[in-house]
Amino acid sequence: MARRALLTDRERELIEGGDDVDEDLRYQAISRVRRKINEELTTDVEVLQEQHPQLLEELREVVCSQPSEQPEDSNA
Repeated sequence: MARRALLTDRERELIEGGDDVDEDLRYQAISRVRRKINEELTTDVEVLQEQHPQLLEELREVVCSQPSEQPEDSNA
């Protein structure tokens, strides 16, 4: 079984774009990831908050410690 965090390999490939990536498929991948963030990840955070606060803190450290760059097109 492949290991992943939030994105599948295919979603990464589509979101990274490139000349050979269909824009409709890229948009669909972005929508799927948004849904995962807003639905599944939210639920996971709630479970961690209730059942294992230390893991939630580790998640926050990883997510919040990474420098974020402003995307050129945040509506994508």
